[in-house]
Amino acid sequence: MRHITIVAGFGLLALAACGQNRDEDAVRDAMQEVNVIDEAGLSDVMLTVADPEEAVAYFSRALRENPGRVDLERNYAKALIRAGRNTEAVSAWEKVTANPQSTADDRVELAGAYIRTNQWPQARGALDAVPPTHETFDRYRYEAMVADAQEQWDKADSYYEIATGLTTTPAGVLNNWGFSKLTRGDYGAAERLFAEALRHEPDMFTAKNNLVMARGAQRNYDLPVVPMTQQERAQLLYTLALAAIKQNDIAIGRGLLEDAVETSPTYFEEASRALDALGTT
Repeated sequence: MRHITIVAGFGLLALAACGQNRDEDAVRDAMQEVNVIDEAGLSDVMLTVADPEEAVAYFSRALRENPGRVDLERNYAKALIRAGRNTEAVSAWEKVTANPQSTADDRVELAGAYIRTNQWPQARGALDAVPPTHETFDRYRYEAMVADAQEQWDKADSYYEIATGLTTTPAGVLNNWGFSKLTRGDYGAAERLFAEALRHEPDMFTAKNNLVMARGAQRNYDLPVVPMTQQERAQLLYTLALAAIKQNDIAIGRGLLEDAVETSPTYFEEASRALDALGTT
């Protein structure tokens, strides 16, 4: 009986040790999960509100400590894009896509990096490597831009239209589409697209300026009825003036330049210089 009791005691001790090990494993697993959550949260902060260069340094350091982790490689590439270091971002995205754990989205991002560095054939190749079933806003936005660069206008229009339908914030792609139409000389279509972009994002100055260029190209020198600050109004008058002068409507251009100078709340050097140049002709 005593032997049995001793064995039972050892059994209880073993069970207790087993239970303790399980508890320690559970705690360790829980801590790992917390660390993953904390790391993911910090990564999000670095890619959104942190200083861009600080984010680059953070992910570069994380990669040195954890080489080969595709999530860190991906975030490092994104941070480089955010910091405007596009040439370096190309190399970073190439490294990501070479990783066996890379995704179709990574290839789309690589195409975007190529576009930012004007490497259009490489962008075409990166997009061709994306499965046709991968239908995302960024994929079609980049497809449109590459088609534009290759002057494949029908394809560009089709891709822009698809991209517009795949986002709730289409102002940017509508502005790009409008600029494509502007460069082709389809000024009426460009004007409509810029106006639509402004309906979605009334504060987008680039679209306002492009809208004025489209109108000026049609010899419509009236400012569009869109929200604008006094400084924006001065800049748009200047853009209209240049459009008029380009089309040899010199008197109209001079008047618009004078309006721009008078409207601007601060000294408008470019408009004043252009006005002086006209005065000597």
